Amino acid sequence: MNGQWIGFYTGTSDGMLMMNVDDRGSHFEGVGYLRPNDQKIPTTGVGFRTTNRDETFRFETSNLWAIHPITGNATGWEDIKSLYPDGFIPAERADVEGDWDVNRLRLSWRTNIGTVGSASLPRSKAAEPSDLPAVQMRWADFKQHVSPLSGKGHLFRGQSGPWRLRTAFHRTSRADLLRFVNEDIRVLHRRLSLRTRHVFNLANADENGAFFNLVQHHGYPTPLLDWSYSPFVAAFFAYRGVTKKHVADKNPEDRVRIFTLDKRWRSDVNQIIALERAFPHFSVAEFIAIDNERLIPQQSVSTITNVDDIESYVRTMETSNKQSYLSAIDLPACDRSEVYCELAFMGITAGALFPGLDGACEELRERNF
Repeated sequence: MNGQWIGFYTGTSDGMLMMNVDDRGSHFEGVGYLRPNDQKIPTTGVGFRTTNRDETFRFETSNLWAIHPITGNATGWEDIKSLYPDGFIPAERADVEGDWDVNRLRLSWRTNIGTVGSASLPRSKAAEPSDLPAVQMRWADFKQHVSPLSGKGHLFRGQSGPWRLRTAFHRTSRADLLRFVNEDIRVLHRRLSLRTRHVFNLANADENGAFFNLVQHHGYPTPLLDWSYSPFVAAFFAYRGVTKKHVADKNPEDRVRIFTLDKRWRSDVNQIIALERAFPHFSVAEFIAIDNERLIPQQSVSTITNVDDIESYVRTMETSNKQSYLSAIDLPACDRSEVYCELAFMGITAGALFPGLDGACEELRERNF
């Protein structure tokens, strides 16, 4: 049951339902968001916990809260009731039952005020191979292809395989970002404050973002993805994970991937620089470089999302807006030596991109071994 489930519900009202479920070992726990189509009804957040990990379940929850229609933040009903029709009564408790399997999560519920609903939600496809059509080309063709894309009109991300876009946080099979913020980040902040020159004020939006970006760059799973304004920096990261075996085999099926995100995404699609929101989002963010020397040489920019299957979400927005935002280029893995040699001439090396001892050793290892 763990993971993200997004679909539609019907009942007293109709709308979109997003369930973010974590496996807690002995039971499942998480949060659901109901976003009604009728704007006269507030969006509701629901915290829940099952009694065990059985494929059928039943539980009662009184952990319900309202979502502010303007800010998107969790809030009390008293703070927003003036925005809704007089006499509207919010639910305070819900009885929920359902079942799940590898493909589907089924739910039905009844609240203390008599409203009912049901949903059959498909499992996220994020763990499946990417179905984004990719253009296959050689390194020389790639250089010509990206030369007109100068400036800051596009973002580039390199991956050592053609797998689906997915954050490191979601690759761990976790989905509950509310738990991530309230548990993981608090512990991280306490531990890392001893190690960083700057003590981050997480109540400040800029410093909060900088903290997330710092731990992301040092290997902690977050709901961020690293991108670059440079297609050649993206190429470095794409080939960084290629092994000698890939080069020696010269298998044309072994490919690295470089994604391109068009700048129109930032203007056409609502951008939310926050983690936990009641509806899916995939947003571009630029963070200040506090204690993070890698940000500038990597020409780094991040995306932040609460969506497990990013490619499907982008495709939905492309259909809605009749635009193309995300594309992919696959390059032969066996071209690694040629690519790394040219990137070194451009000054794009591990030593340059990772200031410090680790980057210097990685660059010299590449040169000597």
